[in-house]
Amino acid sequence: MANWCVRAVRQSYSVLASPTLVRAAPRLLCTAAQQKSSGTGTDEENGAQKPELSATEKAWAEEKIQLEEQLKDVTDKYKRALADTENLRQRSQKMIDDAKLYGIQGFCKDLLEVADILEKATESVPKAEITPANPHLKNLYDGLVMTEVQIQKVFNKHGLIKLNPDGRKFDPYEHEAVFHAPVDGKEPGTIAIVTKVGYKLHGRTLRPALVGVVKAP
Repeated sequence: MANWCVRAVRQSYSVLASPTLVRAAPRLLCTAAQQKSSGTGTDEENGAQKPELSATEKAWAEEKIQLEEQLKDVTDKYKRALADTENLRQRSQKMIDDAKLYGIQGFCKDLLEVADILEKATESVPKAEITPANPHLKNLYDGLVMTEVQIQKVFNKHGLIKLNPDGRKFDPYEHEAVFHAPVDGKEPGTIAIVTKVGYKLHGRTLRPALVGVVKAP
């Protein structure tokens, strides 16, 4: 039995140590290395590599980029055109509104001269002679006063407001100074006298009031 075991061990050793098996091992290692370097590896390694795009796909990608840029450019021009159109609409609407409000500006200026003459006529009537003993003068004066009141009502109805800034602070947008003079008891920069009343049409100065302004002594 012992002799049989010894022979078996020797045969196994001789097979492992045979030159044919030793020469085959390096050859297998070289083959594996060549397969790895040439890309014939495992399926997982082959699947990790991205396939290159074809010429048609590259052309489609470039065309897509160009179309996206064109769309962006057209969208930007469209937004600008909308903004310009809205600005034009607002300006046109403002011009229409101004025309409605200030279209009577020239007519109002002509009527102001009539109102000034009527006011001077009323002021020129001597108050001491307006008595029942002088009915003709009294009726004439009452008629002038009623006409002046009525014309001011019509002015107010159409947005024409009278400016009589006596004692107020001088405002260059509403008043026109015809002279400056020191006046006792009044603050410099205030209006001492109004030589001609002014008017505003819907908040816009139609005619500035002619005034005398107090200056420091």
